[in-house]
Amino acid sequence: MAKQQNRKEREGVVYSTAENFNYQYQETDDRTEALKPSQQNLKVMLDKKQRAGKKVTLVCDFIGTEEDLKELGKKLKSKCGVGGTVKDGEILIQGDFRDRILELLLADGYKAKKAGG
Repeated sequence: MAKQQNRKEREGVVYSTAENFNYQYQETDDRTEALKPSQQNLKVMLDKKQRAGKKVTLVCDFIGTEEDLKELGKKLKSKCGVGGTVKDGEILIQGDFRDRILELLLADGYKAKKAGG
């Protein structure tokens, strides 16, 4: 199974007749450094489209790693005492908690504002 995955990682090389051929893998660093909270421009908005009329609070425009976003989402969910998720670079909190989340973000030093209607 490891050979199967190894083949998929080689870009453009299918077969080589050289006895001493050793493919050089490119090292990619997809990590983006998280900006400081004071440099983040977060938007907090209410959404209920395609959610069967249920309201969710969205936190958008976070710049940083997925782990940092998940950590912030976990903190917001626990402070609000509700469920939610982190996906597609957004934090979804169940219910209308715009004011509470805005207070929490501003207290942590994030630049955040309400967006939408």
